[in-house]
Amino acid sequence: MKVVVVGGGIGGLTLALSLRARFADVDVHVYEAAPVFKPLGLGINLMPHCVRVLTGLGLGDVLGEVAVEAQEFVFATHNGQIIYREPTGLYAGHAYRHFSIHRGDLHTVLLNAVIERLGEDHVHTDHRLVSVAQDDSTVTATFADAAGAVIGPVEGDILVGCDGVHSVVRKTFYPDEGAPVFHGINMWRGVTRMPPFLSGGSATRIGALFLTGKLAVYPIRNDIDAEGNQLVNWIAEINTEEQAPVDWSAAGDVHDFLHYFEDWKFDWLDCGELLRDGENVLSYPMVDRDPVDRWSFGRITLLGDAAHPMYPRGGNGGAQAILDAEALAKALESATDPRDGLVAYQDERLPVVNNLVLTNRTTPPDTIIEVVERRTNGEPFENLHDVISQEEIEEISHRYQRAAGYDKESVARK
Repeated sequence: MKVVVVGGGIGGLTLALSLRARFADVDVHVYEAAPVFKPLGLGINLMPHCVRVLTGLGLGDVLGEVAVEAQEFVFATHNGQIIYREPTGLYAGHAYRHFSIHRGDLHTVLLNAVIERLGEDHVHTDHRLVSVAQDDSTVTATFADAAGAVIGPVEGDILVGCDGVHSVVRKTFYPDEGAPVFHGINMWRGVTRMPPFLSGGSATRIGALFLTGKLAVYPIRNDIDAEGNQLVNWIAEINTEEQAPVDWSAAGDVHDFLHYFEDWKFDWLDCGELLRDGENVLSYPMVDRDPVDRWSFGRITLLGDAAHPMYPRGGNGGAQAILDAEALAKALESATDPRDGLVAYQDERLPVVNNLVLTNRTTPPDTIIEVVERRTNGEPFENLHDVISQEEIEEISHRYQRAAGYDKESVARK
């Protein structure tokens, strides 16, 4: 079976590895539009649900060498009062770790594994998809390089669109869909070199959008210098009517948002200093797409952000692409006709991930903080349990974990 994978990101590379693991004779070729691979974005959280998949592909140890093993989730108000500390990964009794990692490091691990197991000649850069067509027996893709020269046609038994939020494959079947939907929230991302804070492995969320803004802060590299500093990833979100470009590499300016967080100085973290010392600041709007009811069309299907672009919350953009890749490889292994495998994959994954797209809009993990901030009108609390019970906190947290599939029961069943 020859598989044409359009897109050499997290989803496309994981799919190539997953297919190789299940089919000794599979011929997988990955086609990437960029002339060269460059690290896009900054930090990403890999929860136990997708670390299970990556560990099964033999990548657990090498990821552990370059990532920070997260120990806990921390939820705090914009006053710095900690509402909830919840163990994660092995610390919560999972069989798999929770890694906080630089996207560039994750991509390098995946790419190196693909080249080692499939061969360098199975990864093609500078191949931008122009068109795709199919008949009863074959799918055909035509590409172009950066200079506009046509490459192809390339034929295969199936084609998988892993080409992200601006997917050309998706546009083939949804030509009138329009641009990704902006919901009035802009994000800025950056990294800061600094000493460890809290546990040194704390995936931390601070503040609520309706008040001022919110921050997510977590380390992604350990011991980056002789002083034992970490590389700490941060994401700042504010409500705004001005939309940034839908481009993961678009540069941002810290002065556009610093004033929202300048006074957030706690005994465990100085947020103003964190942002002022930030490097590689990027800007990106909070966008997604409304869910669709079909990904698979004959010999073609969609995966990851091409199938279900969602708010990058809860570590679930890249994670769900990894889970898609496992499910697709498994469905193809069980099918006599690969077209049936594409439908089985869609039937398994589409309802789960479409629900998560909507959940990320309405009730992301930091709903815990918003509930407390609203009930206190943003004022410091004296006794947390006069504001919210431990049972309510845990139910909000576990409800999201169940929707995303990284609660202990769901991971254990897999």
